[in-house]
Amino acid sequence: MAKEYSFYPGCSSQEGASSSNYLKSVQSMCDVLDIKLNTIPDWNCCSASIGYSGGGELPRLALSARNIALSEKHNGGQDIVATCAACWLSTRETAERLHQDPEMMAETNTALKEAGLQLTNATKIRHMVEVLIEDIGYEEMGKHVKKPLEGIKIAGYVGCQTNRPFGIEGESFENPKYLDKFVETLGGESIPNYEKKVSCCGGALAFSEPEKSQALVKGIIESALDHGADMIVTPCPVCQMNVEVYQDQINAKYGTKFHIPVTYYSTLMAVAYGKTAKEASLEGQIIRAKKLEAICAK
Repeated sequence: MAKEYSFYPGCSSQEGASSSNYLKSVQSMCDVLDIKLNTIPDWNCCSASIGYSGGGELPRLALSARNIALSEKHNGGQDIVATCAACWLSTRETAERLHQDPEMMAETNTALKEAGLQLTNATKIRHMVEVLIEDIGYEEMGKHVKKPLEGIKIAGYVGCQTNRPFGIEGESFENPKYLDKFVETLGGESIPNYEKKVSCCGGALAFSEPEKSQALVKGIIESALDHGADMIVTPCPVCQMNVEVYQDQINAKYGTKFHIPVTYYSTLMAVAYGKTAKEASLEGQIIRAKKLEAICAK
């Protein structure tokens, strides 16, 4: 029987958006692992991008609270699962903040009442990697590998938002190992001593102060290449985009010759599970992951 979850796709991962390839690879991965994602009806932005720029705490919290309330109404009893690190962080922060502050919880429900909603806030908020680790397990994930990622050395870049302040239960904040374990489970070679795995990519500065963001990305890529990485894998859409799309600009500024693919863990899983390049959404890469394409073509 399929494991069912209430799914919050988030703005960037929805169909047609900048990280829609993430959603596609997740769907391919879930198909193999018998995971059913029930999308929250009429979901809205979690406010991760704009919620801190103004408007106050209540409006920011109410946006994520509305998603939780909708999930409770339509997908009652199911954990909410997000694939986007920012969405997971914002939604989980909202749930915990409202648990700790009864007055704010009451004000939030007053706002939600205008939309015909009532929040009980009894739903667990989880990142997809938590589901994979805790509900599926590495052993079960490994059983479905049809095309091991042999001969590929992969740097696991966790980034900020799936690591701080909450993190993945049981993992070190300084050196989380779960991406390394994913790579090894899929038959690839991990880089457990990759120094930049939890360093910030400067996503919040990408537009306002791009030179600072690109300097951070440069360090992330250099560290991966110093360890002989063929590609970088991440659980975060912001990290994936930031580290991949600015490589040409970094090369022009610093005289480097970066051209390293940056993929999602779900992309690796879809490829290892025997999915086609299209099903793994490899066409969504700006920098082609040629070694993954070669495995798909076998």
